[in-house]
Amino acid sequence: MAIKRILLAIFLTSVAYVRCDELRFLVVGDWGGMPWFPYTTPYETAVSIAMGKVAQELGTQFTVALGDNFYITGVKNVDDERFKETFEDVFTAESLMTPWFFCAGNHDHYGNASAQIAYSSRSERWNFPDFYYTKSWKIPGSDLELQLVLIDTVLLCGNTGHDHTHTQPEGPESIEVAEAQWDWLESTLRSSTAHYLIVGGHFPVWSIAEHGPTQCLVDRLRPLLEKYHVTAYISGHDHNLQHLKEADSSVNYFVIGAGAKIDNNTSHSNKVPKDSSLFFWADYSKAGGFAMVHMAVDSTTLEMLDSHGSSVYKAQLNPRHSVA
Repeated sequence: MAIKRILLAIFLTSVAYVRCDELRFLVVGDWGGMPWFPYTTPYETAVSIAMGKVAQELGTQFTVALGDNFYITGVKNVDDERFKETFEDVFTAESLMTPWFFCAGNHDHYGNASAQIAYSSRSERWNFPDFYYTKSWKIPGSDLELQLVLIDTVLLCGNTGHDHTHTQPEGPESIEVAEAQWDWLESTLRSSTAHYLIVGGHFPVWSIAEHGPTQCLVDRLRPLLEKYHVTAYISGHDHNLQHLKEADSSVNYFVIGAGAKIDNNTSHSNKVPKDSSLFFWADYSKAGGFAMVHMAVDSTTLEMLDSHGSSVYKAQLNPRHSVA
């Protein structure tokens, strides 16, 4: 009986730690299945199972999804069966019934991206209030905050071509709409007092992979991230896992785009700043990947995992107050 009491105490202590001492959340990008039966991919299915197991073991509070939510041409309307076939029927673990927060990718904008916003009223866990928005959480055990800012990089920079010959966005469809979002973004970053400030969007700023850096974001987003001491920029679009960081910068850039596809192309290795590429992963045998963030007051770890839930990389992120 004494041994059972000790084991119970250890278990309760670990549960309390998961629930009380860290903010923990998952990040997945480019997870959006396919528009034909079974409306998923083997990689998406494997990633969803691993995400469910990790979420259960570690007690995650929410999930961030970084666009290309529905391949190949998004959804038609809010009643589209793809919401059920590619999302609700795939990410079925009880541990994943926590809030999800979405932004749109290029494939979502090939269809009706507004319908994905409207679906927020149909699903308790689907949170997509607008094309760009911000959300904050208290870090457990403190009054300090994580602030997440999700943006629409297609509205900012334009979309890519359907035929995949265009690696760069073609310019915003509406300059007025793009400038309104740029103004909102700078105002939001300027006013942030968050301990950790993470910006997320679909197109990467820096990437060594198939699509490479997004010049529009290098020119206009990167200076804002630097100016306002953003902790990290998280993105998808390229179907792999990456960590990039410029030598003289405090901003971390993560590509987390292996939710339903993998591509090991590194053709843009010479298009990123020297020595900025710290990690690249695209292991076809591991069937996709995602990320997990462990956030405490004094330290934060972004951990990348494969579809078996095995860690492939860890990066430490510093609180903003430690940035000179």
